Amino acid sequence: MEIFAQAYAYAVEHSGEVLTALGEHLRLVLVPLAIGLAIGLPLGLWSARSRLASTVLINSFNALRVVPSLAILFLAIPYFGLSFQSAAIALTLLVMPPILINTDVAFRSIDPMIREAAYGMGMTGQQVLRLVEIPLALPVVIAGVKTAIVEVIASATLAAFIGAGGLGTFIVRGFSLYDNAILLVGAIPVALMALLAEVGLGSLQRFLQPPK
Repeated sequence: MEIFAQAYAYAVEHSGEVLTALGEHLRLVLVPLAIGLAIGLPLGLWSARSRLASTVLINSFNALRVVPSLAILFLAIPYFGLSFQSAAIALTLLVMPPILINTDVAFRSIDPMIREAAYGMGMTGQQVLRLVEIPLALPVVIAGVKTAIVEVIASATLAAFIGAGGLGTFIVRGFSLYDNAILLVGAIPVALMALLAEVGLGSLQRFLQPPK
């Protein structure tokens, strides 16, 4: 327990720096997540509608999943330098696969008979998408978003390696100074954010799940 007391004392003493790092970390999470949703959801829907698009997109983004985030981060440095942009690009590429793939699976797994019934009732294509397909697909899509946000919260700590800030700054500092208390100042908030995202989105997913 002493190490937690030391971490708390350090966080209080450097409260301004901790709050700044927290804000930077949230920015590193929210910007890539917003971009990933804006691009991944439409691509996932397109992939579910087109066999060719599915083959190209799913294979391409599955390939991205095997590339370590740190490797993507350092590949972006020659073009964007040691900056927020480099970190945002790497983290956006990290969040894209689970969002796109889950969106593809969600819409592809909808029973075609449900669509046919909706069309038979006189609904237009837009109405079927908005009133039938999206509500049915949403739980699986939320599962992909949950995976993406938990991964990006954890991986945003790597931005500290290129000077982009975030809570990873304290983790890097703790490693360099061999001080576990400083390391915990960064690690504990990251773990709590990931846990809150997991629990919150998991609850939302269960709430949206249609009754069997």
